[in-house]
Amino acid sequence: MHLLIVHNDYGIYSGEEAAVDRMIDNAQRCGHTVSLLRRTSAGRRDSLWGKVRGFLSGIYSPSGRREMRRMLRSHRLDVVVIHNLYPFISPAVLPLCRRAGIPVVMTVHNYRLICPTGLFLRNGLPCEHCLQKGNEWGCVRYNCEHSRFRSLGYALRNRAARRHRYYRDNVTAYCCLTDFQKEKLIAAGYDRERMYIVPNYIDFSLIPAVSAPGDCIAYVGRLSPEKGYDMLVEVARRHRDIRFCFAGDFRDGKKPSVPENVELLGAVGAEQVERLYRQARFVVIPSRCYEGFPSVLIEAAAHARCCIAPDHGAFPDLLKSEADGSRYGLLFHANDADDLERQIVSLWNDPERCQEMGLKARANCEKRFSKTRVVAEWDGILRAVVEQQHHTQTLHNV
Repeated sequence: MHLLIVHNDYGIYSGEEAAVDRMIDNAQRCGHTVSLLRRTSAGRRDSLWGKVRGFLSGIYSPSGRREMRRMLRSHRLDVVVIHNLYPFISPAVLPLCRRAGIPVVMTVHNYRLICPTGLFLRNGLPCEHCLQKGNEWGCVRYNCEHSRFRSLGYALRNRAARRHRYYRDNVTAYCCLTDFQKEKLIAAGYDRERMYIVPNYIDFSLIPAVSAPGDCIAYVGRLSPEKGYDMLVEVARRHRDIRFCFAGDFRDGKKPSVPENVELLGAVGAEQVERLYRQARFVVIPSRCYEGFPSVLIEAAAHARCCIAPDHGAFPDLLKSEADGSRYGLLFHANDADDLERQIVSLWNDPERCQEMGLKARANCEKRFSKTRVVAEWDGILRAVVEQQHHTQTLHNV
């Protein structure tokens, strides 16, 4: 097959970029031909004109459409795989694919098809206003981006996509990361029949499990409010005898104030992150937002480290064994620092339980989220939509 992979990179390399790079590599290893329509936001919105251009192109990007039209004409494509279209490609490219008779498969990395910010978050708490009201103007009303200009731009681009039915009429299959995400899309009116679940994965064969208990508590991710890292800092202030290690970018480049038992590693490479997993007794994911599917969870499991995560979004399912429904991690009441503290202290004081749950996490995640299994699922979906498109065109030509 010949795939066209479409993605607008974010300003900073993120989990989505990593997923795109993995898909390119896996598709080529499976023998497919891969072409790219890829743009970046890095440095393009630093000026006033860049901000205005991003505002407008998120609604309708003439250059994005020109590039998509060129790709469709110059390549014999079998399928288009969409990741992120905002802001410099725009969903206005999708009707071009349908008119060319090329099926579109979309990876749903977040909740942006329903919520303009993609987070389902307002004032530090989960918010489903746009889902419940069926429109996106809550983003402007509550200034969800903390900038009237950005909030309006985000709302308008979602409004344009909804009004013109860019996604609903032109996407053949939606590949959600979790069942929770899928059900939210269905609640918003998207077709259940076009929904698939394809989770994140990791190559477990490359990572040996660690059996010895570690001597710190690890946090891996961006240090921003929606990630809830500040709650973990608060727990650290209350327990100066426990060592905490944070790996991740500081929001706006500003180093937060932390107690002496918290080590801020900043943005580190893969080797340092792996070293942190090996040193950790367990990993905490304190997110205030629902999240999509944090790769941290399976990365920790690959090192036989269990996690503590909030009891909302997909976390209750992601930390549950498929075999018997038991958990290989702990849940805390979302946005509740006191309950987070209770779960952390109970697990820290029980190294044997940490080891037991860590090994269980490894065994279960290796079955559910292995590279072999997920890549095969992806390949099967792509082949199915291409075969379906060929069948439809054959019937149309009869």
